[in-house]
Amino acid sequence: MTAIRLHHRTARQFRPGLSVCAMAFALAAPVTAQAQDQAQQFCVADPAAVTARASITPPDKPLPEALVQALDAAARGALDEAAAPGVIAGVVTPEGRWSGAWGVADPETDAAMEVGMHTRIGSVTKTFTGTALMQLAEAGKLSLEDTIDQYVPGVPNGDIITLRHLASMTSGLLSYTQADPFLDLFFSDPSLHYTPQDLLDFAFPGSPIFAPGEKFNYSNTNTVLLGLVIEQVTGQDIDTVFTSMILNPLGLTETIGPDGAALMPEPYPQGFTLQGDAATPAAPSNATHWDPSWGWTAGGMISTLDDLLVYGRSLGTGKGLLGAEAQQERLRSFPEPAGYGIAMGCVDGWVGHTGELPGYNTTVFYDTTTDTTVVVQANSDIPSGDCGDEDVLPGNPEDLACSSPASRVFEALSVALGHPFSMTPTASAE
Repeated sequence: MTAIRLHHRTARQFRPGLSVCAMAFALAAPVTAQAQDQAQQFCVADPAAVTARASITPPDKPLPEALVQALDAAARGALDEAAAPGVIAGVVTPEGRWSGAWGVADPETDAAMEVGMHTRIGSVTKTFTGTALMQLAEAGKLSLEDTIDQYVPGVPNGDIITLRHLASMTSGLLSYTQADPFLDLFFSDPSLHYTPQDLLDFAFPGSPIFAPGEKFNYSNTNTVLLGLVIEQVTGQDIDTVFTSMILNPLGLTETIGPDGAALMPEPYPQGFTLQGDAATPAAPSNATHWDPSWGWTAGGMISTLDDLLVYGRSLGTGKGLLGAEAQQERLRSFPEPAGYGIAMGCVDGWVGHTGELPGYNTTVFYDTTTDTTVVVQANSDIPSGDCGDEDVLPGNPEDLACSSPASRVFEALSVALGHPFSMTPTASAE
């Protein structure tokens, strides 16, 4: 199964920033207790062994030369098939680390893409929100079984939607990014600024679309609500929370929270998209400085390769973020062999998230089977391949499966690493 796209792009196109993270679960049966039990056997085989790695620091040395050559060839080959000017990628394994950059950061000046450049990370932001939520639950300051109406008034079905429903995308709340009034405004003027309440006001009139816990539907509304919960419980703005609870403990000095992400810090590549009213396949729009406030805790953050490599491994092992028990709960939260748990996805032991914001595409994944972290940043969210009615660039390779740029490079790197990321669960897991 190829990457699932929850929104087809036509003349009024919008990409939610999910890509490979919806996984096979988007087509799965309703969530059941049996499915929850299966998750403990399938997607992450041994959560206790994974959390035990939190005490281990990978060596700061280059990977073996043969593997370096294979990774470099994989990245170059995948970029040739991707619809992006450039990519940045990095890998950390128990043997060492590798990183590189290919292509251009700015087609007008031909400036090269470089490791260390800042990019918008889109829905990878959701994993930060989910991590802070888990930290507050671990500290006893809230429960995942709390209903959202205990924190935010006026939510449809708020008396029966739990924080766990929100974190696992099973709340039944419409995503504001599926609401026509939001799309009309956003695509006509990407410079508009939105408050979290503005975003909820787009979502609530069309909600609910199903009963809580009945099925999966990827909704940015869920993660915006969790951001409001986190601010209320801590009494702090979300950037202060993320800084004190995640960024400082991990030493992520180049990562910026959603409230502070309006301006891109130097250095950064220009980001290109086919989204919006002005873009055409022959002339993509430069979305570098579009206002990111509409993403907030669902997709508004900025980061760099080195920060994301540290964060990606901690996201998988819990290192510096969560105790073993809480992290193991998170690693058991996936309702299918391929599925979505507490604000992150899982396929065949790979846990993490993709992110798409107009102009940028990011993947952050940790392989729980090999203690390997892979991060890819691209300065385009334009897909390539057989993408149905989605807009693509001229010269698009139609013989390939549809994929966004960072996702295509990530999948190629996973093959070179010996554990291919595949959307199709193995026969034993079906």
